[in-house]
Amino acid sequence: MEYLVWAGGGLSVLGMLGLGWCVLIILRAKRRNLSEDEMRAVLQSTLPKNLGALMLSMLGLMLVVVGLFLS
Repeated sequence: MEYLVWAGGGLSVLGMLGLGWCVLIILRAKRRNLSEDEMRAVLQSTLPKNLGALMLSMLGLMLVVVGLFLS
């Protein structure tokens, strides 16, 4: 069951990279001094990506725990 731990670790790393990507998108938008409506549009388009990255990271951590329990 060691492969579950490694696969879960990989998914968690991908999720963390996705979260970093979302942070970079928001920081770039803040530096551009967008209007309130434009900033809201950027935030609304980033939210699903952020939630997807969080879900990927959570699933990876769940795989790690399952792999540890089964080994």
